[in-house]
Amino acid sequence: MKSFAVFLLVLRYLSVSHGCTCTEGPQQFPAVQIDAGQGNVVMTDSNNHAYFLLGSQWYKMGSLNLKHVSVGPAGIWGVDLNNRVYKYVAGSFVFANGKSLQQVDAGGDGQVVGVTNTFTIHCLKSTIASAYRKQSPLSWTTLPGLLMYFSCSTNYGCWGVNSAQNIFFTEVTPSTCDISGWTHVEGAAVKVEIETDGSVFVVTKDGDVFQREGIDSSTPQGTSWTHLPMPSRISHVSYDHGNLWVVTDYGTILKCVC
Repeated sequence: MKSFAVFLLVLRYLSVSHGCTCTEGPQQFPAVQIDAGQGNVVMTDSNNHAYFLLGSQWYKMGSLNLKHVSVGPAGIWGVDLNNRVYKYVAGSFVFANGKSLQQVDAGGDGQVVGVTNTFTIHCLKSTIASAYRKQSPLSWTTLPGLLMYFSCSTNYGCWGVNSAQNIFFTEVTPSTCDISGWTHVEGAAVKVEIETDGSVFVVTKDGDVFQREGIDSSTPQGTSWTHLPMPSRISHVSYDHGNLWVVTDYGTILKCVC
């Protein structure tokens, strides 16, 4: 515990180059995964509990054990230890029968996407995802290709990485889950997150963080990567409203202004 306290003390005064300044974020130690969207932040810890951030305090979201949670225009969605999918409705998680996923993302323009433990890719249409309120079977659309992580935004499309750490970009039509086809993007990563404003960040197998540059309506796949130095190996990131939320491999949470 002493080393953990010293680590946090250092973070309070830590500045990172390339326009990002990181400080200690609200802690729910040890954190595993974090997701931010539309001004909201959710996370999971090593005990597979899901939390919602209110002010500077994390509040537990029920007793269901979840390994991944995501927040966005379609609400809050998560997957449990058995890859069952849930949506957070009126203060509790409601089982969404129809597809088993190991990772889910609610950051798209009303649609929800995710991947299975065999890397198949699936999309839930915006009309279905946003309106879902009670336990019932859902009809997911299977997308071509294989990915181990997939993330969408309300702007500038969706990004994914496969088991070979290749990075891909596509555009998804929210109401139909049709895609524009896959564009391979140079680089290598194990996780990729695209946020509401189109900002894209990746985490590499070595725990490094890179941001995609040059993203706009005419070049949604961007043009280059910029390395963002961090004080430790990083396991997960998410970006929203100018804040880069970072989980270190030690389980601490950083809040970086970029």
